[in-house]
Amino acid sequence: MSLSLLESVVRGSFGGFGTLRQSFSIVNAAWLTVLASFALSLVGIYAIDIAERPFTDRGVSGTAIRQGVFLFVGLSAMCVVLVPHYRLFRYVAWPGYLACIALLVFLLLPFVPESIVAPRNGARGWINLGVAAFQPAEVTKIAFVLTVAGYLRYRREHREFKGLIVPGLIAAVPVGLITIQPDLGSASLFVPSLFAMLLAAGARIRHLVLIVVVATLAAPAMWPVLQPHQKRRFIAIFEQIRGSDEGAQDINYQSFTAQRLVGAGGLVGVSDTKARALTRYNQLPEAHNDMIFAVITLRFGLLGGAVTLLLYMLWTVGALATAASCKDPLGRVLVVGLTLFVAVQAVINIGMTVGLLPIIGVTMPFVSYGGSSMLTSWLMTGLILNVGLRRREAPMVRGAWDELA
Repeated sequence: MSLSLLESVVRGSFGGFGTLRQSFSIVNAAWLTVLASFALSLVGIYAIDIAERPFTDRGVSGTAIRQGVFLFVGLSAMCVVLVPHYRLFRYVAWPGYLACIALLVFLLLPFVPESIVAPRNGARGWINLGVAAFQPAEVTKIAFVLTVAGYLRYRREHREFKGLIVPGLIAAVPVGLITIQPDLGSASLFVPSLFAMLLAAGARIRHLVLIVVVATLAAPAMWPVLQPHQKRRFIAIFEQIRGSDEGAQDINYQSFTAQRLVGAGGLVGVSDTKARALTRYNQLPEAHNDMIFAVITLRFGLLGGAVTLLLYMLWTVGALATAASCKDPLGRVLVVGLTLFVAVQAVINIGMTVGLLPIIGVTMPFVSYGGSSMLTSWLMTGLILNVGLRRREAPMVRGAWDELA
């Protein structure tokens, strides 16, 4: 490698000692994403405490305390990913992606003892680490985005229909393995993110629309593959939309209970004590996890639910503004892919809670209880801030990157 090339690589990756002030942009839209992330995390800790502690005279619930620890770990992880230039993560994308695929395969091995991989709600999605449970599907989201963004950074093949095959295969492998667990919720998040990255990279809209149409027409062919309880979930949501209360004490119990608590909050919500009692005695399943939005709207009412939505909108606007201001195609596609994961996940979770979508086990980013989810969400925020801090840098010339690779 020539000296001039090495110098260009160092300057492109680290900003260069002489041009640090020009290349490092402290004031940027990504801070809106950080602010929204922190606010949502605090709201989540409080809502988890309501769901897990029915009486106010017994201190903070252990679940809420653990979520606070997860928040600290997430913030620490965000600080770590801010140190290296985001371009350097491209070199660990494929190894990280393959490691995640290996972990997803490990989850499905029938001979792995339940002390290591214990099914939850029928899904083999978590690895028991002793102090906490690790969900590989969460970190696979980041590995997937880094891999696709690195693949698309200077290519033009994706502007042709056949050029969409490789990105599609990169998505198909984790989606297939996560679906087999079965975890339809996590699997459903990859395709919107892939489409957004392809669009940001310059793929033709007509090609993407054609794929959507074909996938929609082929969707009924997946019906025999679904588990019996998954089929019942889809049937149940159609019954709800028709206005039927069938299954209110069975498959639709969780959905109807969540909607009842959302309605009980009214416009401005109920008191802390009443919210705890209603959550406790209505026996809402997964109140601290999938149904956490019902707890928030019960406590703070329609206005509280609207503020939560506004925080997600602030998160999304800050992230997309960061992508729009980034001159580097890698950074732009990376931010768009991460943004779609969080935004779509939030929309699906809220849709599940209010009865507009079937309950498929999608958590609320930053808010629902879970260490893997909190860690992944804050890593995404850290990567977006990483791009925002360096958004004024012009992309490196293609020849320098190619020679380095």
